Amino acid sequence: MDNLIATLIIGVGATASIDLWSVARQRLLGVPPPNYGLVGRWLAHMPRGRFRHHAIANAEPSRHEQLIGWTVHYLIGIAYAFILTGVWGPAWIQSPTVGPALVVGLGTVVAPFFVMQPAMGAGIASSRTPHPGVARLHSVVMHGMFGLGLYAAGLFASFFYVP
Repeated sequence: MDNLIATLIIGVGATASIDLWSVARQRLLGVPPPNYGLVGRWLAHMPRGRFRHHAIANAEPSRHEQLIGWTVHYLIGIAYAFILTGVWGPAWIQSPTVGPALVVGLGTVVAPFFVMQPAMGAGIASSRTPHPGVARLHSVVMHGMFGLGLYAAGLFASFFYVP
């Protein structure tokens, strides 16, 4: 297996890990999972020149928004895996360590805090939500879980990796 395939496995595996965490979180804590359809709606409005919304949930629904949102969710996870393997290189794929995976995972919280949430109407770092502190905590935990997922998927890929 080469770097490209290993990185794809790591990205898909890490993204799947946060989807599993979302299911567990819903069952254990009653927290609804993220609605990636709203991300799809936000993206589907962009070709029409609409990049910012007061409240994305109130925006006109878009055709295939669920498919768009879920597809982009996995593509973003793969892109973040490329950042991890690009910075730490093949040595990390051969012998993954948790530190770099957590650095990348937790670092990814910048995108929703400062790009997605403000553009979708939630404000910077969920400041316009009913409970910003709780929303921020959930985001940080979710992205920490993504980091752990990068590590776990990296361990899995390392068993098959041949540089």
